[in-house]
Amino acid sequence: MCGVGASGAAQQRNGKKRLTTVQGLSAAYNYARILWDLKRELCCSGVVVEDEELGSVIQLQGDHRKAVVAFLVKAGMASKANVKVHGF
Repeated sequence: MCGVGASGAAQQRNGKKRLTTVQGLSAAYNYARILWDLKRELCCSGVVVEDEELGSVIQLQGDHRKAVVAFLVKAGMASKANVKVHGF
């Protein structure tokens, strides 16, 4: 139930545009449902992509690192100690 090694990062795209990625959550979770909840809470667009090395990765438009950590902790998917936020 805990996403050990869950991490979030914001990558620079074009100009000021950012892309927040969430990876390392348990495969038992419904990624489509998590994405739907995140998009509603953060008012942004997003997609779930499959990566050969990382598995399912959630990508959100914008820099939402702090909000994603708060969401994962509040939902009980990860503890604050198990989430790694890149760039802070």
